[in-house]
Amino acid sequence: MAFVITHPCTNEKAGECVSICPVDCITEGPDQYFIDPNACIDCGACVAACPVEAIIDEHDLSEEQEVYLEKAESFFG
Repeated sequence: MAFVITHPCTNEKAGECVSICPVDCITEGPDQYFIDPNACIDCGACVAACPVEAIIDEHDLSEEQEVYLEKAESFFG
């Protein structure tokens, strides 16, 4: 997985990231958007488009943010 959508997106769901993604790997979930780890091409377009700065490189996640990686993996099962 290249990028993870974290807590600022929860219940915000601005959605600008969805239309900018060139491979359509961002899907709306019940409380936030999720990036499909198997489809993401690591282009970073979503990072620049996110108005709430919720999208973070997986390798830059803090320990507290790791739960969002787990949520994304579970969502795409």
